[in-house]
Amino acid sequence: MLIEPVSKPTTPLFDERKPAKLGPFELVRADAFEWLRTATQRSLHAIVTDPPYGLVEYTPAELAKLKKGRGGVWRIPPSFDGCQRSPLPRFTVLTEEDRANLRAFFQRFAEAVFPALVPGAHVFIATNPLVSYLVYEPMITAGFEKRGEIIRRVFTLRGGDRPKNAHEEFHDITVMPKSCYEPWGLFRKPCEGRVQDNLRKWKTGGLRRISRDEPFKDLIEASPARGLERELAPHPSLKPQKFLRQIVRAALPFNDGVILDPFMGSGSTIGAASACGLRSIGIEINVEYYRMAEKAVPLLAALRTDMNGDGSSR
Repeated sequence: MLIEPVSKPTTPLFDERKPAKLGPFELVRADAFEWLRTATQRSLHAIVTDPPYGLVEYTPAELAKLKKGRGGVWRIPPSFDGCQRSPLPRFTVLTEEDRANLRAFFQRFAEAVFPALVPGAHVFIATNPLVSYLVYEPMITAGFEKRGEIIRRVFTLRGGDRPKNAHEEFHDITVMPKSCYEPWGLFRKPCEGRVQDNLRKWKTGGLRRISRDEPFKDLIEASPARGLERELAPHPSLKPQKFLRQIVRAALPFNDGVILDPFMGSGSTIGAASACGLRSIGIEINVEYYRMAEKAVPLLAALRTDMNGDGSSR
């Protein structure tokens, strides 16, 4: 969850030219775990998702506090340079029980998605430096191979503060480092045989390169979603199209297969996949966010970005 200023874009974000081909997508309002329980085995080729960590901050009580601007588990930051920053969850307030519930949530998630994925399928999952271990260990226990982390380099207002109510006394002390990145865990379901064999049979097992001469990298510069993009999809944890289009493109090395986002929120991942001409399925249980996604996905897919995800600019 990032803090973003709401500002008007200085250049138009809609491409005046019609995109060559938007990929087909399906939006489903359902509980992700129920949907996965009946999903066909070996039918999905990648997962790209920003889970809710919704055991705490996305409960009805906490969302009600967020809407009222009273915080709760959400930190409501002050305005900055005339812009109101978006709230973010305070993972430092989690109790031992909260952390145990989070780990159980991701254990359940890992076990649910494993059979639905084809061999060699990759899972990109957004997390936070304070709780990533509660995500990674259950994924590995369920049988996934950890393939690294994608580091989204982005500056937020998280961390860097002096001790609360003792700022003057400890003016040279920072309680924790200021956050300058967002980690995305990268996992792979084991291949059948060699990677080359898996690529031939399942069209998965590797990541699509940026170009013949340039590999996909684990460091991506991506500022927060702003302006029209945020107006179209006003979700508290919106990820920018510039970042997501690079991720979804890498996830399907032959541009073939289906990408699933089981916690789609306002549909930013589905919009990115469609913009790249890829097939995708988005699942969302919250009716407000689902309706938001119904409107936002085709509009997000049509947005122009300075990076179209394939190294070229529109």
